[in-house]
Amino acid sequence: MLAEASSEGGFVGPSINEFFPPVLLFADTPFEINRLILIRFFMAALLILLFWLGTRRMKIVPGRFQSLVEMGLDLVRVNVAEDLLGRKDGRRFLPLLTTIFFSVLAMNLPGIIPGFNLAGSSLIGFPVVLAIVAYVTFIYAGLRKHPGTFLKASLFPPGVPWPIYIIVTPIEFFSIFVLRPITLALRLLMNMVAGHLLLVLCFTATWWFLESAPGFFKLFAAGTLAFGLIFTLFEILVSVLQAYVFTLLTTVYIQLALAEEH
Repeated sequence: MLAEASSEGGFVGPSINEFFPPVLLFADTPFEINRLILIRFFMAALLILLFWLGTRRMKIVPGRFQSLVEMGLDLVRVNVAEDLLGRKDGRRFLPLLTTIFFSVLAMNLPGIIPGFNLAGSSLIGFPVVLAIVAYVTFIYAGLRKHPGTFLKASLFPPGVPWPIYIIVTPIEFFSIFVLRPITLALRLLMNMVAGHLLLVLCFTATWWFLESAPGFFKLFAAGTLAFGLIFTLFEILVSVLQAYVFTLLTTVYIQLALAEEH
């Protein structure tokens, strides 16, 4: 992104409009396509291609690419699914959890890829879809494991004096069935939005200092460039952590739904 200047030559920083690029195809229809949608299409196709290539001819003694794919799968299987849900339930929900982890990661990374410069998860639609999937999954898991007691145990925790339910039940309903999907979506969205704005701010400031700042002030470009590079590395870490945290929280919610106290 390039820095902009006001009519007086001042620096104009990034705005929320960064996340709404111009429409490229099918304008004024429900199927509008802009740069963000193209990024999502590209990353989804790339993810499918990578896993297809990595798993189509699996060998007992894996090659380098197969080993890399298996390491990614084991990251979710060993450290998240089976660790929290156990072997049986972990394998049962592994396809979903693996899809969530790599989908979030694939949509986060374009924010630091030159030419893309925008994360596919930086608009609310994608985080909301994944949050709904997580929401439906943990409710399904609870109802299937404890069909007669899941909702009752969630809304009326055992051991609480009955008059206290007047206060506890609305709180439990709001925290379990409303806040969980909302916080899942907003946590992912806001981290990607904040990261993008920081990167745009640093690099547009660098450009502005070089092009428009007078004399000595051009040297500030070195500082903003250094911060931009540091934030780029930090954004890579955040992209991975957000994928891991989203998957981990989804697994924790499933684990709570399957807990025996229901």
